[in-house]
Amino acid sequence: MKQRIRDKLENLVDRLQELDRLLATSEATSDMDNFRKLTREHAEIGPVVSLYQQFRQAEADEATAREMLADPEMKELAQAELESAQALQADVEHQLQTALLPKDPNDERNLFLEIRAGTGGDEAALFAGDLLRMYTRFAERQRWQVETISASESELGGYKEVIVRINGAGAYSRLKFESGGHRVQRVPATETQGRIHTSACTVAVMPEADEVSDVELNP
Repeated sequence: MKQRIRDKLENLVDRLQELDRLLATSEATSDMDNFRKLTREHAEIGPVVSLYQQFRQAEADEATAREMLADPEMKELAQAELESAQALQADVEHQLQTALLPKDPNDERNLFLEIRAGTGGDEAALFAGDLLRMYTRFAERQRWQVETISASESELGGYKEVIVRINGAGAYSRLKFESGGHRVQRVPATETQGRIHTSACTVAVMPEADEVSDVELNP
């Protein structure tokens, strides 16, 4: 591992310990906005530090295995331990390089998901309903909470427009790329002659903003 990466990881270890101390104080919740920022940072750093600890343990295991190689009776076992430790280091180092890539600061936020029926009339509204069920089911499997903010239902059971709030760790990072146009080609339930229709919906995914205590407008 390159020294600059190791130095950065050591700094993260120190920062995680500092966050633990800050969050354990009685004053931590006095400023809820700052408290959310600290807990969000803690959640981001924690998994990286855990990986680094695995890497350091694998280094220690490798050093122990090299010492055992000098013992003829332990040589075979030591060689297996050495290869296992080196393989683990390579795997964890790759995971660490990925974990250290710059992140979107909004990745851990909750989100608002808006689905609007586009061209296709009633069939587009039904498609919007299908999209909502798909996202809702996905959220349930992730153990996220889904709250309907507003909905404009169509006569056949779909939605002309629906907005939901999805609350869960990493929700925005998993769904932010769903924004954009969605299209389906199928024989809709509204079709009596078996013709294929093309329907479209637009999906917007917006991260939930932090609460703003005071807003001052300059006249």
